[in-house]
Amino acid sequence: MTSAGSDDTPQSPVDNDSGDDSTAEGTSRYGGGGRLSPALVATLVAIPVMVLAGFIVFAALRPDPVTPIESYDSVGAVAQECTRLLAEAPDTFEGFGAKEVSEDRVTWPATGAGDDMTLRCGVTRPAELSPTSNLQEIHAAGQAGVQWFITDTIDGSGQAYVCVDHRPYVAMWIPANAGNGPITDISGLIDRTLERGPLDFG
Repeated sequence: MTSAGSDDTPQSPVDNDSGDDSTAEGTSRYGGGGRLSPALVATLVAIPVMVLAGFIVFAALRPDPVTPIESYDSVGAVAQECTRLLAEAPDTFEGFGAKEVSEDRVTWPATGAGDDMTLRCGVTRPAELSPTSNLQEIHAAGQAGVQWFITDTIDGSGQAYVCVDHRPYVAMWIPANAGNGPITDISGLIDRTLERGPLDFG
C-alpha cells in the first residue's frame, strides 16, 4: 500500500559529472584556473623594467655624434704636405677656440652652441664626384681659386666640403654658424701649401 502523495515514477539517475565538466570547461576557457606563482609574476614584471633601464643607460653613455668627415676614408699615413698644412692652419677663428692638432686633422672647438670645426688632410677622392658635380670655387685675397665639392649637408648643423683640385684631398666640416671666413682662409692656405692637381672623376 502506498501512502498518498507518493510518486512511484522511476527517477532518472543524477549525472554527477555534468557540473564538473562545465566548471572545467569554464576554467579552461576563461583562465580561472590556478594562480600564477609570485616568482613568475615578479619575473614578468622585471623583464620590461630591465629592458627600459638598458635603453636609458645606452642613451646616456653613447658617444656624441661625430661630424661626417670623421667617417671619410684616408689614403694611409699622414703625408708631409698634410703635416705642414695642419701646422700652418690658423690658430683660431671667431666663435671657436684654439686649434687642436691630432694625426691627420685639426679641430677648432666651438666656444658656444654648435659643432666644432674640423679639417682633415689626406682623405680619399669623394666617390660621388662626377663631371656634372656642382663645385664651388673660393678665392682668398690675391690668390688663385680653390675648388670645393659639398659632400654632406646636415640642416641646421653644417656642411662638409672636400677640396678636389689639390693633392692630397682635404675635407672640412663647416658648422652652420661659422660663416664664410674659415673656408676662405683655408682655401688660401691650401693654395699656398698643396700641389694643384687635375679633377679626377674616377
